[in-house]
Amino acid sequence: MKELVEHIARALVDHPEDVQVTVVEGPQSAVLELRVHVEDLGKVIGKQGRTAKAIRTILSAGGTKLRKRYTLEIVED
Repeated sequence: MKELVEHIARALVDHPEDVQVTVVEGPQSAVLELRVHVEDLGKVIGKQGRTAKAIRTILSAGGTKLRKRYTLEIVED
């Protein structure tokens, strides 16, 4: 799932080298923390959060198949 989020984020941003995804694992869930360049934050979030919601939907669908809950957090540094 980490690679999937990295791939999607790199396709969206202007600074793909600054995309970082950190995974915090739990027994039944995992939190994926997405960090991007400050200028690309709006592109990852999208208008009214639509892009971020779409990425979360993809994670949810993949997590259902793997029987694990994934949460996406977009971290602002």
